[in-house]
Amino acid sequence: MKTALESDEHRLMRETVRKFAADHVAPLAAEIDREERFPRESWEAAAELGLLGIRAPEQFGGSDLGLTETCIAGEELSAVCMSTAVTVLHQSNLVVDRIVDHGTPEQQARYLPGLCDGSIIGCLAITEPEAGSDAMSMRTKATRTEGGWLLNGAKTFITNGPVADLALVYAKTGPVEDRELALFAVDTTAPGFSKGRKLDKLGWRGSPTGELAFSDCFVPDDAVIGGIGNGIKVLRDGLASERVLMGAQGVGLAAGALREAVRYAGERRQFGRPIGDFQLIQAKIADMYVGIELGRALVSKTAAAIDAGDSGLTRLASACKLHGSEVAMNAALEAVQIFGGYGYTREFPVERYLRDAKIMQIGGGTSEIQRIIIGREMLR
Repeated sequence: MKTALESDEHRLMRETVRKFAADHVAPLAAEIDREERFPRESWEAAAELGLLGIRAPEQFGGSDLGLTETCIAGEELSAVCMSTAVTVLHQSNLVVDRIVDHGTPEQQARYLPGLCDGSIIGCLAITEPEAGSDAMSMRTKATRTEGGWLLNGAKTFITNGPVADLALVYAKTGPVEDRELALFAVDTTAPGFSKGRKLDKLGWRGSPTGELAFSDCFVPDDAVIGGIGNGIKVLRDGLASERVLMGAQGVGLAAGALREAVRYAGERRQFGRPIGDFQLIQAKIADMYVGIELGRALVSKTAAAIDAGDSGLTRLASACKLHGSEVAMNAALEAVQIFGGYGYTREFPVERYLRDAKIMQIGGGTSEIQRIIIGREMLR
C-alpha cells in the first residue's frame, strides 16, 4: 500500500519488492511451509535483487541503503511469506549489518561479498537452552589461546542455523557470571563446530531453525567482530534494529492477512449477500486497517531516526516490536474468523499467517519483555 509519507524512492522500493514477492515468493509459500525446506529459489532471486545486503556498501555487492529500506522489504516479503522474509532478512539485518557496523575493513572484504551474493549463508547465535529473554545469562565461553580463542557451549533457536556456512556467535570472554561479551565469526566447517537438531516448529516452517554446539572450536583473533570488550554494545545495537524490523514484518503479515480477509469478505455470500455487508465484519476489517497504519507509521519514524544516527531509541524500538507483534497476531486471528471454517483449513493462507504470527510475540524479545523495557525507560 502506498503512503503519502513515503518518498518517491521508497515507493519505488516498495513496488519493486512487492512485485518480487508476488512473482518469486508467494508461489512457493505454501510449498516451503508444507515441506519445511529452505527457500533456495527465493534466496537466489533475493540475492540478485540486492536484498541480502541492503545496507552493505556497493563495493561488496550490497545496495548501500538503510534500515528504512530494510523495513520496507521486510513488510512486503512478510505480506506473502513470513518464512522467506525471516530467512532473507536474518542474513541482511542480523548478519550483514553486524559486519557493516562493527567489522574491520578486512573483515568486510572477507565476508560481505559472499553474504551479499548468497553464496555464504549466515546466522546470528545469541539464544541458549538456559538463556532466552535473559540473554546475558548465556554460558557459551571463549577462552584465550595462542592466536585466537576456543569456544565451548551451545546455542538454540538459531534462524538459518541448519544451513549456515558462517555463524556470528556471542560468547562470554570473562567469567560466565560477568557481562564481558564478544562476537565471533565462526566458519561452520571448523573443527569443534557442530550442528544439532533442526527444530520442528508451529510456524516459520520454511525458515530453518536449529541448534549449534562448540567444543574447543578455534576462532582466530581476526574473526572477532567489533573487538574484545565491545560485545554488549554490538549486541544492543543489533537488538534495536532487529526489533524495528520485526515490527515491520508484523505489519506486513497483518497487511497480508487483511488483504485476504477483504477479498474473501467480498466473495463469500451468506443470507443472500456478501459477508462484507455485515457491520461486524466491517468492524474487524477497520480495526485491522487502523493497527496496520499505526504500526507502519511507528516503524517508519523509528527506522528514519536510526538511519539519521539518533540514539536513545530503546523504547521506540521496543514499541515497534510490541505493536507489530500484537497487530500481526490480532489480524491473523480476525482473518481466520472472517474465513470461518475455511480459515481453519490449509486451502487458504490465513491459517499459515496465524501460525507464523505467534512467534512474533516471542522471538526477538517477548511482548512481555518489550512492555517491561518501555515502562522502565518511561520511568527513568
